[in-house]
Amino acid sequence: MVSHFYNFIQTYEVMIKSMKRKLISLLLIIFTMGIVNCGLKEKEMNSSIAIFEIPSKKIDQSIKFYETILGIKIEKMEFQGMKMGIFPTEGQQVTGLIIEAEGYEPASNGVTIYLNAGENLQNTLDKISQNGGKILIPKTPHADQNGFFAIFIDNEGNRLGLNSPK
Repeated sequence: MVSHFYNFIQTYEVMIKSMKRKLISLLLIIFTMGIVNCGLKEKEMNSSIAIFEIPSKKIDQSIKFYETILGIKIEKMEFQGMKMGIFPTEGQQVTGLIIEAEGYEPASNGVTIYLNAGENLQNTLDKISQNGGKILIPKTPHADQNGFFAIFIDNEGNRLGLNSPK
């Protein structure tokens, strides 16, 4: 009887952790959608992407990496045990986050997100190696000759891309 009760408690704890993680993700989406909507009052735009999250094990280092290579300011905050860095949202269609939390593991496989590298991605690309990243594919023209892209590994092992018109 005691072992059945113990197994029930363990199963219940796993379910609660899973539900808590899902609730936090839902609240985060609602929160970030509110930020995006506030920034787009003047001009209504559509995008297939609403939010992207970059996993981190060292949030402060990740924030510094992206601030340095992209020349932006990332706002750091904590919410329900999650440490986050929020990319600038004003005038943006998509909200970007760096997240350090249980269940978020940096990886170099899976979906590739391409960050806007401004007018010429070479300026951003030049900062990657000196800030702990690694360039996988250097500046390359898109197949349709409409801009350029590059692929890199960030300072924590995530694979991302850069995009620019020149």
